[in-house]
Amino acid sequence: MAGEAEPISSKAREAIERDLVQLRGERAAVAATLHDVDSTGDRADQADELQRAEELSRLDDRIETLTLRLKQASVAGPPGVEVVGVGSSVSVRFADGTVEAVEIGEVAENLDRTLVTADSPLGRALLGRRAGDVVEYDTPQGPASATVVSLG
Repeated sequence: MAGEAEPISSKAREAIERDLVQLRGERAAVAATLHDVDSTGDRADQADELQRAEELSRLDDRIETLTLRLKQASVAGPPGVEVVGVGSSVSVRFADGTVEAVEIGEVAENLDRTLVTADSPLGRALLGRRAGDVVEYDTPQGPASATVVSLG
């Protein structure tokens, strides 16, 4: 997610926004358990407090990363329609003749079978391609190929 701003799909934006709500809730819960560390507590109390402070820092870092990603996506605008990129909707014809519409995303949704993550074998093969291009990628069953039918 670092580097040049890339667009994201509405589904990916919604997933990131859901993650942010959850992370902010977790952060509030952890922050509520932190106390001023004083010398009256034993080492176990101090270690527990340190662990919660580290968790708070981890949550803050993740919140910052996701917030930045949403800002970058806003600057990048909508996905292009000439070349496959993150956020693109692509029709793909597989070797068996079936055609499926997929969306290139960066956040995997458990129940969304049409989402292909940009770091998956098929997603990596599709990035930067145009309608008519044939892509090759690896699957658990071995090498496979597909043709980019259209973007839209």
